[in-house]
Amino acid sequence: MRLTLRRPDDWHLHLRDGAALASVVRHTAWQFRRAIVMPNLKPPVTTTAAAAAYRERIRAALPAGSRFEPLMTLYLTDGTSPDEVKRARASGFVHAVKYYPAGATTNSDAGVQDLLKLHAVLATLEEIDLPLLVHGEVTDPAVDVFDREKVFIERVLASLVRRYPRLRLVFEHATTREAVDFVAAAGALVAATVTPQHLLLNRNALFRGGIRPHNYCLPVLKRERHREAVLAAATGGSAKFFLGTDSAPHAQSAKENDCGCAGVYSAHAAIELYAEAFDSVGKLDALEGFASVHGADFYRLPRNTDSITLIKEPWTPPGSYPFGDEVIVPFRANEPIAWRLAPEGG
Repeated sequence: MRLTLRRPDDWHLHLRDGAALASVVRHTAWQFRRAIVMPNLKPPVTTTAAAAAYRERIRAALPAGSRFEPLMTLYLTDGTSPDEVKRARASGFVHAVKYYPAGATTNSDAGVQDLLKLHAVLATLEEIDLPLLVHGEVTDPAVDVFDREKVFIERVLASLVRRYPRLRLVFEHATTREAVDFVAAAGALVAATVTPQHLLLNRNALFRGGIRPHNYCLPVLKRERHREAVLAAATGGSAKFFLGTDSAPHAQSAKENDCGCAGVYSAHAAIELYAEAFDSVGKLDALEGFASVHGADFYRLPRNTDSITLIKEPWTPPGSYPFGDEVIVPFRANEPIAWRLAPEGG
């Protein structure tokens, strides 16, 4: 069986920097034409000038002949100014501002303490029509880790959407029934990205035969009823839901230790993994909209005009890929994936 799609984009991607960047960007560029690149480097990408410099480093690391385009973001901090986001909007290459709750995930220490106190910046984002991308979790230690997304909606997101009704907002990596229900019920300016791991796995995958550090990500995997709700939303044809891998590379040594990093590396097989998820519920006809149309339309960018072809033919990713001076263990390492990208996909 073969499936031809308009070439997709990845609307949530981590590329890191330096030698690590050079190791992983080729996987994304092989499948996708564009990607929204996350700004949580060390130090974070907080200015338009820093975003421009990072963009050039990504371009320099691309394989020869690649037409991949990195779409840059700024890291929102308590000190971000309205003038800076206006500069970002005017640049033409910064396409969003990313909100991390302080301490919520990898390299989020510089994140925001209280999003609703940043009125001047939020009002400016609304005025200039620059999207806000939210990591939708609270960091209150009194909140159970599996409830952090639900509580974020109750404490932060509902108020944010009411106060700024003209703000374009993406609920990144939605993982719960509450998240997809909120997005579905909100206005047309609220959307969500969905990762392959949250379509394919529930929280049992963290403990299958022992601790599985390479399935550990934030937001953490949830119960089966949440996976089913997210899968139904992604495959249901709604323009509010689109592809965002949240592919997050970490060296094997940083994952397999007593304080392992959060993040699943899926860029090596992203579109194949989504095809497997959509095929599992008989919704392959909805994959092109999710992967290639809805995100471009939300970001008000042209849809890609070339295509890729997927073949229903199993293949097995290797146990690791090079990652700078170390190695990275990919999602489904040494385990079969039901679909593969045809060679002309590049």
